[in-house]
Amino acid sequence: MRSDALGSARHITGAMASPLRSLIEDDSRYQKSFQLFLERSSEHQCMQEFIRSRLPDILASVGGGKSHLNVIGVGSGAGDIDLQILSELRMKHPGATVDNEVVEPSGQQLLHYRVSVSQKQKELDYVKFTWNKMTASEFEENWKVKRTTKRADFIHMIQMLYYVKDPGATIDFFQSLLDENGKLLIILVSGESGWGKLWQTYKDQLCSKEISQCVTTGDIKSLLDSKGVSYRSHELPSQMDITECFTEGDEKGELLLDFLTEVLDFSKTASPELKAGVMECLRHPRCSVEANGRVMFNNNLGVIVLDKLSSKLFIG
Repeated sequence: MRSDALGSARHITGAMASPLRSLIEDDSRYQKSFQLFLERSSEHQCMQEFIRSRLPDILASVGGGKSHLNVIGVGSGAGDIDLQILSELRMKHPGATVDNEVVEPSGQQLLHYRVSVSQKQKELDYVKFTWNKMTASEFEENWKVKRTTKRADFIHMIQMLYYVKDPGATIDFFQSLLDENGKLLIILVSGESGWGKLWQTYKDQLCSKEISQCVTTGDIKSLLDSKGVSYRSHELPSQMDITECFTEGDEKGELLLDFLTEVLDFSKTASPELKAGVMECLRHPRCSVEANGRVMFNNNLGVIVLDKLSSKLFIG
């Protein structure tokens, strides 16, 4: 779904539910479509606004006054969001040192992250970085093999649960690592977004069965509710201009369609029936609004914040 978590996807094998090829099989086209998505959407802006306005209160409540904090970033990608989070954490805990575990399977993304850190060495001198080139499941396995007893004060999993086989089990594991006053932050597309509506309609045709590719915060909330696990949630409004998708043969429109469906060359390889259905769905008021001649897709994100799970609820 997102480049920050793309490395995880490449570590999962298996065909899509249909003969259609996954977009992640062509890295060059994926990167082009992802960059166009960023240009056409307000995703990063809405996430940054959340980090500036709401995250500080969450971070202020972690640690219980400790002088040393443990942080884990799962699916950290190139680290842009991670470094913003660390900056906010520093402002709320100015005297604390930080151990920051970075979990990211893409070597290219990790390299970008390390370069960013090296360029900010002085302002990050309070942070010790541990680089884990591995998926979330590999990190979990490694943690258990080492019988690690360290507990985390803050864990964030941003736009990465699409690429695990069992989101519930992944959440359970990382929530079990929280210390007293610890917090687990999850960000995914909202169940009320256009993505949620598209996936409800075409999940079988578009989504891989090997990973939880079409998961939303609505799915995670239902899962947590069924277990009686309490959480706090926020909606982050975001839009994406998909007008060009409806111009036959438009190069940018086809790139955006690939990104929306996660199918390589969707407009050329999808059956006429599937293509017509997807196009109708994308334009439906449940997915998009039309204003001033533009079609604006609902790209809302959802945030879920979890506390340390009480022992009576946790089943290991």
